[in-house]
Amino acid sequence: MAFLVLFGVLGGLALLLIVTLLRRNGKQAEAVEGLRIEEQARTHTGLDRASFNVVAMHTAPPTASDAHRRH
Repeated sequence: MAFLVLFGVLGGLALLLIVTLLRRNGKQAEAVEGLRIEEQARTHTGLDRASFNVVAMHTAPPTASDAHRRH
């Protein structure tokens, strides 16, 4: 009995996920600028991860990281 409830809940969640993904896939972006902002944010995040990882922070002088550069 417990297995039937478990599989019922899992099946319901899977169905909900499928419906959500199918609904989201059909929508087009309303503004290209929003996509560009997201792309810039992803690029900036990737650069930050490369600049502030453990190896970069512990092998460089303290003033060589991006946090100490003037913009």
